Amino acid sequence: MKRNVLITGTSTGVGFETALLFAENGYKVYATMRNLKKADAIKKKRDENNLDIEILELDVTKTDSIKTAVDTIIAKDGKIDVLVNNAGAGFAKTTEQATEAEIRWVTDVNYLGVVFCTRAVLPYMRKQKSGQVISLSSVGGLVGQPFNELYCAAKFAVEGYMESMATYVSDAFNIKFTIVEPGGIATEFMTSAVEKTSVAGEMATGEYLPIFEKYLAGNQKRANESQEQTYQTGLEVAQVVLGVAKNENPPVRIRTSQWAKDFCQFKTKADPDGTKSVNMVKSSFL
Repeated sequence: MKRNVLITGTSTGVGFETALLFAENGYKVYATMRNLKKADAIKKKRDENNLDIEILELDVTKTDSIKTAVDTIIAKDGKIDVLVNNAGAGFAKTTEQATEAEIRWVTDVNYLGVVFCTRAVLPYMRKQKSGQVISLSSVGGLVGQPFNELYCAAKFAVEGYMESMATYVSDAFNIKFTIVEPGGIATEFMTSAVEKTSVAGEMATGEYLPIFEKYLAGNQKRANESQEQTYQTGLEVAQVVLGVAKNENPPVRIRTSQWAKDFCQFKTKADPDGTKSVNMVKSSFL
């Protein structure tokens, strides 16, 4: 029987490429997205290549939407083998400038969506005594960065959540947890983040303005001078995600490029894949 995979945020970018790549490699793919009006591109690829992809509505900020999608999959297949928590959104504003609604939104999309999607699939994975949860984080989940503190905080939370789950759920129920940590990605995610940064720029006045201008100039310089080294394609990241899904002993965390590895080196040098830390915790508490 085919392994099936539920992927969130598949209308564009990494999620789009991941859905196609998994289907091309023999998985039954449930490609989900918040807005089904954005499904045309993935439908076209599915139909052209006769891929086993079913498209479902799923908004990671709404628990009833998550439940409906999971219930649909269980009704059809009776199981969920892999969950890829991909949905997320970039955000760049200072804490002072961000509204309360924006702070809650960036946390909901990037962190709580991971928790609620994972919570929805866990009962079925426990019952079948197997499963895999792969969450897209970021180098920003390991290293805080200017004007990205709210985004980074949400990704730090994803890292802590996934790492904690790996300390006790994996051995007890044979459910694997992996955090995938890309650096820059040349997709609509990056475009969206830049647009939000531009909006923030309109508000970055007073004492923040010279820092913000320096930050924007640095971003532009990296984009112009080191595009190939810094930014990956969505497909390149998707290939790492697929490799994790195929790995019988997947790492707890993995960076997706040499640039990402270098950027996080001071946080990861002693334990690059996170297994030493998880094993230490297990031996200390369990």
